[in-house]
Amino acid sequence: MKLCVRGRRFGWTEAPLLNSLLFLIWLWLCPPTSGQDVLFETTSPYHHIQVIERAGMRTLSFDGTSETRMSLADPLQGHFQYTEFFHLPWLWHTQMTSVLMVGLGGASTQRSYAYYYPEVSVETVELDSRVLFVATEYFGFEKSPKQQVHISDGRVFLRRTQAQYDAILMDAYTENRYGSSLPQHLATKEFFELTAAHLTPDGVLAYNVIGTLGGWRSELVGAMSRTLRAVFGQVYYFPASDSMNIVFIATKNRARADLRQLQARATGFLAKRPRVLPTFRTRLSAFRADSPPGAARAPLLTDDFAPVEGLLRP
Repeated sequence: MKLCVRGRRFGWTEAPLLNSLLFLIWLWLCPPTSGQDVLFETTSPYHHIQVIERAGMRTLSFDGTSETRMSLADPLQGHFQYTEFFHLPWLWHTQMTSVLMVGLGGASTQRSYAYYYPEVSVETVELDSRVLFVATEYFGFEKSPKQQVHISDGRVFLRRTQAQYDAILMDAYTENRYGSSLPQHLATKEFFELTAAHLTPDGVLAYNVIGTLGGWRSELVGAMSRTLRAVFGQVYYFPASDSMNIVFIATKNRARADLRQLQARATGFLAKRPRVLPTFRTRLSAFRADSPPGAARAPLLTDDFAPVEGLLRP
């Protein structure tokens, strides 16, 4: 459904006050594009979705926020840095064959996995069927026997499936009055217990959280760290340098890894791969094994008490 067709007259009248009101409505429906083209626009039950193209870059926007970037010249380039942290579970599970990802967006991670790890089966759970349409039509996502998509809520899917996965990647967001927000039911101790039950013994959970370590949304980051540590054997995190994203890595295995061990594993892993993510080793430099500041006093998020929205307040 196209909401805004530029160049169409809006139906002006001879009443100045009404014209002013109509102009304000037109600006709201059709904001200036500043040299960018809106290729697609629709409102689904979950998002106001736009596909925007500018200067050789295609962007997927949900409710005014940028969810995915892709270079038109090379679809494996242009993405947000944090999506590359979703490759790091290989350092804890070097024989992965099955991955579940909650959240499709513009399919940056799915495209990357299909290219670098074609032997791996990737199942994606996406709540919004319109997002699947957009990822397919505008971001080059292709369903296949190795790339399957389930239209469902992530938690509902995990409750119903009997499957086990070597890695579960979480990149699901919703919108509230404070902007992008984690769905509360996907950020609790009970949900993490559910994910752990669907991971193989060496399985890894990778979870994207929008926030910072010492300022904006740091309380949420601390709460996520504390809650993950209540369930998993070890928890690490990787802050992105080009955005306010922090990807947590949580392992069922309780053996603790340090940066030197991970660098050695990366050397062995990369030596065996015919194709590798060019920045795979570089992303290790963001490795953190300590608890984020404020985690000790942060709340434990549970199904009975998950004040995610309260942790987002300025």
